[in-house]
Amino acid sequence: MSCCAPGAEDLAVAGPSLPSDEEVRFAARDLGNGTSQIELSVPAVHCAACIQTVEHTLRLLPGVEAARVNLSTRRVTVRWRGAALPPLVGTLAGLGYVPNLFDDSQAGRDGTLTELIRAVAISGFAAGNIMLLSVSVWSGAEGATRDLFHWVSALIALPALIFAGRIYYRSAWGALRYGRMNMDVPIAIGITCAYALSLYETINSGPHAYFDAAVTLLFFLLIGRTLDHVMRNKARAAVLGLARLAPRGALVIGPDGSRDYRPLGEIEPGMRLLVAAGERIPVDARVVKGASDLDCSLVTGESAPQAIAPGAVVRAGTLNLTGPLTLEAQSRATDSFLAEMMRMMEAAEGGRARYRRIADRVSQLYSPVVHLTAFLTFLGWMLATGDWHRAITIAIAVLIITCPCALGLAVPIVQVMAARRLFENGIMVRDGSAMERLAEADIAVFDKTGTLTLGQPRLTNTNEIEPALLAVVAALAAHSRHPLSQAIAVHDGGGGPVFERIVEIPGYGIEAEAGGVVWRLGRAQWAGSAGEGTVLARAGEVVARLSFEDRIRRDAREALGEVEAHVGPVEMLSGDGEAACTNVAVRTGIGRVSAQLLPTDKVARIEELAAAGHKVLMVGDGLNDAPALGAAHVSMAPATAADIGRNAADFVFLRESLSAVPTAVDVARKAGRLIRQNLFLAIVYNFFAVPVAILGYVTPLIAAVAMSTSSIIVIANALRLSSAPNRREDEVSAATGVPAEEAR
Repeated sequence: MSCCAPGAEDLAVAGPSLPSDEEVRFAARDLGNGTSQIELSVPAVHCAACIQTVEHTLRLLPGVEAARVNLSTRRVTVRWRGAALPPLVGTLAGLGYVPNLFDDSQAGRDGTLTELIRAVAISGFAAGNIMLLSVSVWSGAEGATRDLFHWVSALIALPALIFAGRIYYRSAWGALRYGRMNMDVPIAIGITCAYALSLYETINSGPHAYFDAAVTLLFFLLIGRTLDHVMRNKARAAVLGLARLAPRGALVIGPDGSRDYRPLGEIEPGMRLLVAAGERIPVDARVVKGASDLDCSLVTGESAPQAIAPGAVVRAGTLNLTGPLTLEAQSRATDSFLAEMMRMMEAAEGGRARYRRIADRVSQLYSPVVHLTAFLTFLGWMLATGDWHRAITIAIAVLIITCPCALGLAVPIVQVMAARRLFENGIMVRDGSAMERLAEADIAVFDKTGTLTLGQPRLTNTNEIEPALLAVVAALAAHSRHPLSQAIAVHDGGGGPVFERIVEIPGYGIEAEAGGVVWRLGRAQWAGSAGEGTVLARAGEVVARLSFEDRIRRDAREALGEVEAHVGPVEMLSGDGEAACTNVAVRTGIGRVSAQLLPTDKVARIEELAAAGHKVLMVGDGLNDAPALGAAHVSMAPATAADIGRNAADFVFLRESLSAVPTAVDVARKAGRLIRQNLFLAIVYNFFAVPVAILGYVTPLIAAVAMSTSSIIVIANALRLSSAPNRREDEVSAATGVPAEEAR
């Protein structure tokens, strides 16, 4: 039996009706060679067991060549061969995963989160009020007063269990209806039986009722589920961010010179496109006319724009900065570089979703064992005594005492403490599974620009330039938004010449005239000099050469040394040139360097390491790093990273220092040890408590107290992570000479 089934976590997302075969055929994409592909939304998928069930079943259908589920976007991609459409919709619906045709317009809505938050609020309000009434009963209230408090508690608990408890009721019913089990089944049975027995005791003026135990348990479990849902949903932001980089369309130049705006999906290879400055390239294309500077950070990761001229090949998603371009489309939008990056991101996220969290693995056997134990307890006492009231009371006590509150808290409470610990060190974490994966990492891969360095070029040879010429350079640079110009302009102290004419030539530089003298600041060959680099020329003669460098992050060498000592070998993967990469590698102590890599090359290297058995930690920041961040076993990005890079990463560090990387590893490994301890404590608790409950020595009230005590023990153990001294800050401070307070 699967440990999971479609459930309440996925309410509000399912469509109103099943798509017809005609709608599926229309939405399918023809891949050629008799092969078709369709993407269906399956909102009920929410764990590794769901993925395995869906993929395994679909692959058995006639004609199906591949089926892959992406947990982040909750989509299943199916590829089949032949004209006949496999029964995809009916098969998925029969499994309990009702499919819909994927609609991007629904991406911003999250009805599940809204319902979970409301359930938490209502169950918390009910639990607090019932607890207040229970205190009076525990303090000795008797007779009519006790019965009144019990009746009020029953009236408060009933709507709370109906509204908030349906999260678990629907999940449990969805599991049982399709012949599966999950952890929600014992929770649903436990809280229902506790309420029913409490109501029976209240009607018969019994001394004990357990409304508080049922509602409080529901409250804490809902908190954990809400946090898990929020963290999982963050994984979807990276792919959606990449999609937003694609323009909706482009101006197409007709054979007669007319201009017609076409949606992105209608652009075909061979069409001529006009892309103005400030617009993104819609599809992969070749420059036919015009020169400009292009922001290629999506491809190379470099913040410095790339000059392009006729004949250059440009990729979809890159940004045209300075001049209009006439392009010839070379691919459709679905086959472009940007679309390929999105597919890589989704494939990487789908692969990462297969990582099964510790709690998921433990829960696989938990539910059937609990049910069987409670049922056998009931049968045993019925056969021994014939007293159904006593038999069901003891069976309920077994269900309550084994209720997975401690087990449910064992992992998330540590993750909450670890997340707080990381936050105190300026590190944000996406979800708990990321910490588990980080603790397993045995090799680290770093991007260069914006990761090892700050991605902020600065002029380094000001002392080699005459003050008068430096004033001219700064005055010229002040008229440009080019990143190198901005790095020069900070040296503008006034005193530069007054230019009678100044113009920026896209892709080349700035030309100005002052007192009849023509000045040029820009590319060496354009300014009148052989070689490469940036120069200042006066009347065609080079009078100054400018050197730039990107500042390396504070304490990078020491932090990388710690990573190598505690994680494993460190590599650099960069889209920049060989010389720049080697320079940074020497200054940071990195031994292996791979330069001039495209995003696909970075992913290929990470997959190569994974195939060799390594668990890769990827640290990167650029748009071009997003697929690699998604493909790695675990990933980190600085807060200065592009939105896509931050969303693709499991961790984001807010401070300039790279010490965040070894700090996160340290916290993740401590959290892993505490999680294993908590699971051990929860299992030991059940090992001793269950036999006592089965023998009838535990009432439901004592069972509720014991269950709460086990949860308190688990929480107390998790708090050790919060109170542990942060030696990492002290170690980094000692290595760098920077006080920890200043680092904060």
